[in-house]
Amino acid sequence: MEQLFYVRDTIKGLFGRFDGYIKSVLRFLLCLIVLLSINGSLGYMERLNSTPIVLIISLMCSFLPANMIVFFAALFVAAHSYGVSLESAVIVTALFFLMFLLYYRYSPKDTLAVLLTPLCFFFKIPYLMPLVFGLIGTPLSAISVSCGVIAYYVIGYLSTNYTVITGMSDETTVMRFRFIMDGMLKNREMMVMVIGFSATVIIVNVIKRFSFRFSWPVAIFAGTLTDILVIAIAASKTGAKISGGGLILGSLFAMLAAFIVKFFIFTVDYEKTERVQFEDDDYYYYVKAVPKIKSREYKGL
Repeated sequence: MEQLFYVRDTIKGLFGRFDGYIKSVLRFLLCLIVLLSINGSLGYMERLNSTPIVLIISLMCSFLPANMIVFFAALFVAAHSYGVSLESAVIVTALFFLMFLLYYRYSPKDTLAVLLTPLCFFFKIPYLMPLVFGLIGTPLSAISVSCGVIAYYVIGYLSTNYTVITGMSDETTVMRFRFIMDGMLKNREMMVMVIGFSATVIIVNVIKRFSFRFSWPVAIFAGTLTDILVIAIAASKTGAKISGGGLILGSLFAMLAAFIVKFFIFTVDYEKTERVQFEDDDYYYYVKAVPKIKSREYKGL
């Protein structure tokens, strides 16, 4: 176990020492993966499928605030949706604008939640996001995770229905608008995921804030159970097609990953808990101090 703490502290030390360089590289890689995933799923705007353009934008984002990755990703999706139809572009742009208003107003620091949630869906590990951001975020992280869920299903809808939408040339503009809006906004599976993920983020975040022993493990277990039950019940009530096996296995994998995240950011020794009391002119303070577990061998970099 000591070796694990040593490895953890070494990694954290490297991040602390080379923070600027590492963040720039990670922003570059994240932007590159996000834009390539969008192009791979949609790809209807030929000019944006150029690898040099993707590399240039990713390089730019490595030096810019992380929120710019969200902006360029939305721009790519809107541009590709224009390659499907004008109506698709208008609806996608309006929907993304509304989501950005919520995101930038309530949880502007949760850039990773917006970007990683669709990616986790692409890589078939979506249940990881609500547990992780319940641990490292706030209850408002539910908004960012939900925005990521909606973005994924919008991309999936355009990819799946491209032939149908482009073949509606004989239909009126109003009918095309209605068809696309109904397909995007009345997706039962999307709504089930939004409800389940939001409930999980809130439950995990609320429980992990309590000061009782092992609040973080309890929060992870409670979040996993909440995710499974809420999604299963919502799916049965709405008729959404959710794989039961995928839900259970995916949630168990997410729980394991959440414990790994906990190991890196919250490992404490409850046996050495101290209670401190002090006062000033206005208040008495009662403080519960729980020391973090650190490697005895690690001497810093």
